[in-house]
Amino acid sequence: MTTITIPKELSRKDELVLIPKAEYEKLIAAKRVVEFTPTPAERRDLARGRKNYARGKFLTFDELKRNLGFTR
Repeated sequence: MTTITIPKELSRKDELVLIPKAEYEKLIAAKRVVEFTPTPAERRDLARGRKNYARGKFLTFDELKRNLGFTR
């Protein structure tokens, strides 16, 4: 891919970078983020999880693996 950088002295603002349109479209498509909107039940579960975490009621990943029998 050929990339050209135009110095900010010529662009009057920040530096500009030119790339082929197809590459630009791939870049834009890759940056699209799907927003997570929790249901009311998921909101309750998240709130309960945050409260438990604040109280210290949680397992580390290693503890969870040990409790499930996934240790070597």
